[in-house]
Amino acid sequence: MEIENLVAALRHYDGPVLKIMEICGTHTAAIFKSGIRSLLSPKIKLISGPGCPVCVTPAAFIDRCVGYAQKENHVLLTFGDMVKVPGSSGSLATAKGEGARVELMYSPLEAVEKARAHPHLTYVVAAVGFETTAPAYGLALEEAVAGGVKNLKFVTALKTVPPALDWICRHETGIDGFLCPGHVSVIIGSDAYRPLSAAFQRPFAVAGFEPEHILAALYDLVRRLEGGRKAGVHNLYGNAVKAKGNAKALALLERCFVPGAAMWRGLGMIPGSGLYLKEAYAAYDGGGRGLDSDVALPAACRCDDVITGRIEPGDCPLFGGGCTPSSPHGPCMVSAEGACGIWYRHSPVKGGNKR
Repeated sequence: MEIENLVAALRHYDGPVLKIMEICGTHTAAIFKSGIRSLLSPKIKLISGPGCPVCVTPAAFIDRCVGYAQKENHVLLTFGDMVKVPGSSGSLATAKGEGARVELMYSPLEAVEKARAHPHLTYVVAAVGFETTAPAYGLALEEAVAGGVKNLKFVTALKTVPPALDWICRHETGIDGFLCPGHVSVIIGSDAYRPLSAAFQRPFAVAGFEPEHILAALYDLVRRLEGGRKAGVHNLYGNAVKAKGNAKALALLERCFVPGAAMWRGLGMIPGSGLYLKEAYAAYDGGGRGLDSDVALPAACRCDDVITGRIEPGDCPLFGGGCTPSSPHGPCMVSAEGACGIWYRHSPVKGGNKR
């Protein structure tokens, strides 16, 4: 279908109100940047899900990382979007300002080089991410082992998306369909969503990140819902996503990690959703297990409702007022992939959603 006809069909849709959740923060950003929301019928509601690994990382993980950064002869390595995430009593940025050793990394493989170059220091990697990022940590782990690098540890908050989607489907019954995360799907494959679609009778569509890709996926979901065909997974990103995923990446995850229950900030414990270092790599394990409790979100913060699609970011009383990217109260405002941060940067309304 020509893009003009596709847009017209979405704009003039006049059936029952449909709520479609995009899981990926990159999709959320692309939807805002391209103005897709303005092209849709008011009866098509797009809501953001738990697609930001930083946002769902529990405060206990931040506390553990801060503890390492404060230890003598230890250096905490992290990606930049983790620095301002609040723990129970401060962030990595706060700790660094007080003298703790916190350094940014651009790839987990940097950690191996740093550890090799400075054997008198112990480098601790804050390993945060979904299936997209986890293979990079696995590569770094295997390289460290092969090179005999021993002064390196990984604190893990690695999570897998399908168990979280299962949680969403069980607890949030008002969601009609899902726009699957593109990057994650490259690793796990489109077939990973078939059990969920069959169990909960909801349509799933895998899409790329260009506006036309997202519009095509939304049209596919709306057309199926309108026609009463609720189950099924359609892969509209076939040039990057295969049915069975990336075999080499999946094999790497199998070699390095074992699944287990994990705490998702705002959601709670989700069985089988965490990735932890296997026993064979115990010497490199800086922790990750045992983070089964979390502190309450800041007063009036609604991040938990945002990542489950119960409210839009602009409906949070703190949004754009007390909570901004430069002074975040909750984790959804911190990361570049967090729904609140994306809404703040790209929405014309900063002080709350008055649409």
